[in-house]
Formats: sequence, structure tokens, C-alpha cells
Amino acid sequence: MGTDETAMSQTVAGATQETHTDLLAPIREYVVDEERHLNAPAVVVRADEVQTVLSTLKAEADLDHCACVTAQEYADRYETIYHLRSYDDPTRELSVVVPTTSDDPTSESAAPVYPTAAWHEREAYDLVGIHYEDHPNLRRILLPETWQGHPLSRDYDQSQPQIVTYREHQRLLEDERTGPDRMHLNMGPHHPSTHGVLHLNVELDGEEVAAVDPDIGFIHRCEEQMCQSKTYRHQIMPYPDRWDWSGAGLLNEWAYARAAEDFVDIEVPEYAQVIRTMCGEFSRILGHMLAVATYALDVVSEFTAVFQWGIRDREIVQDILEDLTGQRLMFNYFRLGGVAWDLPEPRAAFFENIREFLDGLPEKLEEYHDMLTSNEIIQMRTVDTGYLSPETAKAYGCTGPVARGSGVDYDLRRDDPYGYYDELDWSVATEDGGDNFSRLLVRMREVEESAKIIEQCVDLLEGWPEDDREIQANVPRTIRPDPDTEIYRAVEAAKGELGIYMRSDGTDTPARFKIRGPSFSHVQTLPVMAEGEYIPDLVATIGSLDPIMGDVDR
Repeated sequence: MGTDETAMSQTVAGATQETHTDLLAPIREYVVDEERHLNAPAVVVRADEVQTVLSTLKAEADLDHCACVTAQEYADRYETIYHLRSYDDPTRELSVVVPTTSDDPTSESAAPVYPTAAWHEREAYDLVGIHYEDHPNLRRILLPETWQGHPLSRDYDQSQPQIVTYREHQRLLEDERTGPDRMHLNMGPHHPSTHGVLHLNVELDGEEVAAVDPDIGFIHRCEEQMCQSKTYRHQIMPYPDRWDWSGAGLLNEWAYARAAEDFVDIEVPEYAQVIRTMCGEFSRILGHMLAVATYALDVVSEFTAVFQWGIRDREIVQDILEDLTGQRLMFNYFRLGGVAWDLPEPRAAFFENIREFLDGLPEKLEEYHDMLTSNEIIQMRTVDTGYLSPETAKAYGCTGPVARGSGVDYDLRRDDPYGYYDELDWSVATEDGGDNFSRLLVRMREVEESAKIIEQCVDLLEGWPEDDREIQANVPRTIRPDPDTEIYRAVEAAKGELGIYMRSDGTDTPARFKIRGPSFSHVQTLPVMAEGEYIPDLVATIGSLDPIMGDVDR
């Protein structure tokens, strides 16, 4: 290493140590032990001091974003990990590790400090079996209440029968004043306005929504467990496409690639990074076009124009990605260390197709605005409905267009750079309204920014020297990270922050694989956003969140 490189390394190490010290200073007296996860420092704290530690970190260390909660069982203990970040600077990270004994897996709940932790802890209780004291509503979330045992616990008997008996629906509000105007409404799970197999228990007080209880788990497919049985190098990559079938699969692939590459220190060639960045933005356009098209269908039953325009423009992008990847939905194009193959030949024709799409996009977006955002009915149904304040968005771990529609200026492409984003000219789209209309505007503006990024990538790829087109790094055939190595890494997917936690046991398959889907946090906000509004407002609010239930249930 040269003198300049050594000095730079020492500077980075010094800055990291300074940040580490800064984060730990407010909670030093509560730290039982320290660990090092590859993405962040980690501290071990007692199970009966969780709320004290987390509230201190939130208030004094500015760690206001509980990005993910991971639960797992070891041979001698249970463990909960709170992955904390700062909305102002997501590279400012800390993992809070909370072990419990095997015979009494009980810990304080983080939900009083971070409301978003409520659903994460319900999942940890449901699948792993950890109990959380002071939790506002600790019950199963993915499995039926009648399920016996916890499927991710080491002593779970997979051969036992699971007979789920019928249980009468219960009212959400225990209110003695319940009278003829109070009604329970089942919305979904088979309903076009729930964007998938989402069931909402809705309590109506006359025409107003008194309470909403989202009921998820209908499409839980054990994606995390399937990834835990697959090898890092070859077998996991086909699965991320299936977490979000709106077309954003390449961004999902990137989430796994980023985590795995940082896990074993793989450096991706610059040329491949440009291709990845272009692919990621095409995927973002696919996701947002579907969101806008179906929103028109949800809110004004606009099937003949906006919906068909959205599908038309998605088809053009899918044609481009099919030329590149060979697939229209389950792309499986990214590889650890790069991409599967180079751009299709003849390259000039491929670039011409992309430029033709980009050249026609501004006029098409103007038509979208004429028919959608300028539509009086859309405005009446979306302006000032489904309000989500910036504080509430952060409390529930919202990211992506949902958070940016509330004025939360948080985008991992800029704030925790990866790929080629920090070399390009583009802007983060935000709106301050916090309502359904603002979230629609953010997605449409993001399509414009994605087009700017793609155009710059095409300019770079057109002029890239032929002898320097390296599409993959030299990756070992078999990957075996060191035992007990842990990492959490995320990318800015179309829906928001898509994170992956992995722990290694020294073999070529993960010991724990946890997916942090952005829609999981967004659906959790529905009760806050819908209370006091009307059923049509609830339909508009669901659509504005753009949830994909495979992303929620995994």
C-alpha cells in the first residue's frame, strides 16, 4: 500500500472509530459486551434495559430509524438484534444485540420507543418464540393464532399437524357504546383494492373508519428459510425477484448482491456497476408505472386511459430488459461480483431502443399529469387524505416514496452510495404534503429522475472502451464466510429500503437470512392513516402505499 493509500486508510479508520465512540458514549454504562458486524458496530445489552438503551440512542445519538429487527435462536440462547440508523445519515449505524436465556426467552419490547418494532417483534414471537414485555399487542402475525409452536425454533416439530379451527371475528374496539351504527367490515383478502392478499379488519362508526387491523401472512412463502438452505454463490440469487413481482426484481437482486459482496469483500468492476445502475432504474420505472396505473384504477376507475398507458410503457421497458436479461419478470441477471453477461449485440440497436423510450417519456408523463394529477376527482379523493406526518413516517420506519411524500429526505442511493449513483447527476424527489396526492407526485417525479440516470448510463456505456468491459469480478466458486460473521445491507428499492441481514456459520449457506421488506413497515401505518376517514379514503390510502404482499409476507 502506498503512502497516500495508507494515510487515507488511517483517516477512514479514525473517522469510523470517532463515530463508534460518539454512538456508544450515551449508553456506555449499559453495554455488557461489544461485537463487530460488518456494516456497523454492535453492542450487547441486558434484556431488561432495552427501552432505556434505545430511547437514549434515539434522543442523544440521533438514531431515529429502526430499520429492521432480527430474531434468532442459538444453541445456548435467543437473540434479538435492533438495526438502528439515522434518517439524516444512514451510514451512522449501530446494532443493539439483546440475548436471552434459552429457558426464558423474554425481553423488553422496543415498540414504546420505535412503534415500527411492534410488527417486527410480533414476527419474532410468531416464528422464533421470543416474548416481549410491554408490547402493545403481542400476538402472531404471519401464522394463525391457533398454530402450535414456533417454526424457527430449534425444537420445533415439523411433523405435528396444524388444524386451524374457525374463529369468530372479534371487534377491534372494546366499547360499551357500540350500537347500530358500529359495524365490522372484512376488506380482502380477495379484493381488487387491497393490492394482493391483504385482509383488513375494519371497524366502522357510521361512515367513518374507527379502527383498522391489517391481517397479513396469506402469501408467506418462507423465502428467508429457503435462502438459508441455498448456497451464497449460485443458489440464492434467483429468489429475490420473487419478493416483488411489480417488476422491481433487479433491485431486489441488488440488495442481496450488495450484502453478499460486502460479506466477503468482493469488488464489483466499474463497468458492471454502470450496467447495474441502469438496470436498477429501469426496475424502478417498472414498479412506479404499475403503481400509477393501478392507482388510477383504484381511485377513479380509470381503466381505459391511464391504466393502459401504464401497462403500455411497462411493456416497452420489459422489452428492453428482456433483450438484456432474457426474462420479462424473474430476471436473475445480477451475479455476485457483477452481472451475468454483457449488453446484447448489436449494441447500437439496443441503445437506440433505450433512447427512443427516453425521448418519448416526457410527452407521456405530461399526458399522465393531464389525466391523473390534474384530474379534479383524483385531487378531491387524495389531497388531505391518508395524511402521514414526517414524525409518524419515521416512527414507523417508512422509507422510499412513502417517506419522501411526507418530506423525509431519505434515499440510500445518495445517502449510503453504492453502484454508480454518486458519479451521476440526479435529484431526490420529495413532497411536503404527507397525503395520498403527495405520494403519487413523488413516484411520477422519480420516473423522471430515473430517466435522467438511465440516459447518463447509456452515454457512459456507449463510449466504454471495448477492452475494459469487465462484467464480473473474480469470485471464488464456493463462498464460506468466517463463522459468526454478521451483516445488514440495504438498497433503495422501488418501494423503499430493502435490507438483508445475514449471519454465517462457516458453511456455504447462511445460518440466518432476514429480509427487511419496505412494504412491511408501510402497511403497518394503515391504522394511523385511516382512522377518522372514510372507506373510499382507505382504498386511496392503500394504493398510495403501493404495497406488494410478497414483500410484506416474504
